[in-house]
Amino acid sequence: MRHPASRRDFLSAGSLGFLGLTLSDYLAAAPAKGKAKANAVILFWLEGGPSHIDTWDPKSNSNFKPISTNVPGIQVSELLPKIAKKMDKLAIVRSMHTRGNDHPQATHYVVTGHEINPAMQFPSVGSIITKELGPRNAVPPYVLVPKWERGRQYEDYFRASFLGGDHDPMCIPDPSKPDFQVTDLSLPKTVSQASVESRSAFLNAVDRRYRALNETAEHADMDAFTAQALKMILTPAVRDAFDLAKESGKTKERYGKDSVGQSVLLARRLVEAGSRFVTAAGYHGNSWDTHSDNDKTHRDRLTPSLDRTLTALIDDLDERGLLDTTLVIAMGEFGRTPAINTNLGRDHWPNCWSLALAGGGIQTGQVVGSSDERGYNVTNRVVSMGDLYATIYRALGIDWEKEYMSPIGRPVKIANSLEDRTGEPVKELLG
Repeated sequence: MRHPASRRDFLSAGSLGFLGLTLSDYLAAAPAKGKAKANAVILFWLEGGPSHIDTWDPKSNSNFKPISTNVPGIQVSELLPKIAKKMDKLAIVRSMHTRGNDHPQATHYVVTGHEINPAMQFPSVGSIITKELGPRNAVPPYVLVPKWERGRQYEDYFRASFLGGDHDPMCIPDPSKPDFQVTDLSLPKTVSQASVESRSAFLNAVDRRYRALNETAEHADMDAFTAQALKMILTPAVRDAFDLAKESGKTKERYGKDSVGQSVLLARRLVEAGSRFVTAAGYHGNSWDTHSDNDKTHRDRLTPSLDRTLTALIDDLDERGLLDTTLVIAMGEFGRTPAINTNLGRDHWPNCWSLALAGGGIQTGQVVGSSDERGYNVTNRVVSMGDLYATIYRALGIDWEKEYMSPIGRPVKIANSLEDRTGEPVKELLG
């Protein structure tokens, strides 16, 4: 339930209206039960859908050769030489099978586990995780970086739907831009920290009159969230989490100074500070959607940044002691056709595709599932989005069999698999 508009009016003073009513929304999540090794997720979003046979599942119908990795018997494309040296810290699933032949439908499916339904909306996996785990250290638990400048429908798919705005992602600008600033966490230059604290005291005085007129437990709860929202802007450690200036030039170069690299670097900073789920979406504009010039685009523009940034993230998390507790997922919304089209490109292919995982206590140095000789269909160990979700939830200590009741009275599985079955954790990944 939303708080009354009159309450908003009482809290709208300078930037505090935002702080009290939006950032505070992120702070109302309930804590999760149980113990688990993982406590955060970074989704490295490969928007547009990479060609699986030119990356994770090399085939003879790819123009790129397979190369050996540091795990005997596992090969990846020659386009991923740095990743090949880190295979012991990665697991590849080569048998993903999903729904949706176009980007909107497929994106919705892989981030919610449900096909688009005009009768209702579904919460994203990031929203579910942040609801179940709750916030840490006053940092926004769910962040999407960077926000879409175009194609905002995709951003909507990452939201919380009927779970409420408390569990929507905080969407921030491109951190690779020279003028990058998270405005909502930045005080105007004319406003000092002391004046914000004084303004808070003033609002408290005004609020006493409102409280006398309308005292409810709901408002008492909101006071706690508002206090935490103020803490976010007034606590240096929280603001510092968003400040890439704290990173050395060497580290920025290591990740890459483009949108891809800096988004992933910021994701690492945020989970280190306490965020639960960060989507690093630096590949905007359907970058991996190679309907034409597939080979040239993969070779010259796409895989170099994937190879560089994913290995940098894995190494950085490992060096900081965060790899065991941070689950990393690198995936797009589907794969691409094994056959080359007349424009030398590959088209959409949800029937069989691949993704990579690292960290979070999962069993690495392995391949799960397999595809046929040319990568058209799964030949062993079909893995659905529901199965992947169940695996993620189990790694985080969340009950993957849980269902939420939707506003229309329909139970919604949080790990929805094919044919509306409940997904099962991939036992090979969890040991």
